[in-house]
Amino acid sequence: IHNRTDYDLRRHMEFSGKDLRYFDEATNERFIPHVVETAVGADRATYALLCAAYDEEPDKEGIRVVLRLHKDLAPYKVAVLPLSKNERLTPLAREVHALVRPHFLSTYDETQAIGRRYRRQDEIGTPLCVTIDFPSLDDHAVTIRERDSMAQVRVPIADLVPALREKLGA
Repeated sequence: IHNRTDYDLRRHMEFSGKDLRYFDEATNERFIPHVVETAVGADRATYALLCAAYDEEPDKEGIRVVLRLHKDLAPYKVAVLPLSKNERLTPLAREVHALVRPHFLSTYDETQAIGRRYRRQDEIGTPLCVTIDFPSLDDHAVTIRERDSMAQVRVPIADLVPALREKLGA
């Protein structure tokens, strides 16, 4: 909210030559009204939300950028990431993504190194990453990584959806 007083109308009168004064019949007076500019819209609220969620923290590689969006506002709730683009890992990773996709807004990414993919998900606010690694092929378990703490926990694939629900409060 901005209290513009009579500045805007006075300036407009000065340059346009028009009389913009208001005549009040009750008091029989003319005056230049004061203007209060209100702004209601999604753009400012969204900008404020993004500014509040944006965070930078030092790490061993430099600066880690994290968009700490509330989990309900995150564009993706879960990212499924195979440890590498590998012909043995990809089929299981795709199966895990197919398991997760009906329950959560999710994405799948197998490009670049796993560290870069974690960082990319941190930057867009994804709260949880599910990593499929070579031990997953034998033990049928995956790793869930939390965005904010970077804590990791291993869970059986059979328990993955309930574990994600618990972490997301869904």
